[in-house]
Amino acid sequence: MDGPRVCSAASALEVVGERWSLLVLRELLLGVRRFEGIRAATGAPRAVLAERLRALVDAGILVRREYRDEGARARAEYRLTEAGRELQPVVTALMQWGDKHRPPPGGPPLHIDHAGCGAPVHTRLVCDDGHVLADTGRDLHAVPT
Repeated sequence: MDGPRVCSAASALEVVGERWSLLVLRELLLGVRRFEGIRAATGAPRAVLAERLRALVDAGILVRREYRDEGARARAEYRLTEAGRELQPVVTALMQWGDKHRPPPGGPPLHIDHAGCGAPVHTRLVCDDGHVLADTGRDLHAVPT
């Protein structure tokens, strides 16, 4: 192979492969939309958070919308685009991996459950024929296009 492998994972990481970006996505996926709420939940410095939000908007992961509380100046809130919502399995998988391999003291801080029935949700590798594959990746076959 000549040069680095061309890979969709590498191009995705250019957009979301940084700690603060993933934590911003986590918060939006949990329903937090306003700058101060995101800042409080992530602990991100203001300037860093503003830059990450701008980059995620520029990448088409978020949209920025203005809102105005009564008697206050206009402010921005952020909403996930379809591309942003499609990152839910990625963020959920990272959370579940962290719960298993890097749990915080006291255990997992939250669980992801199915809103319809309350059962726990787990990310899985599933082929188009419905076969559930082992998380090890041993059953995968990468085919160059």
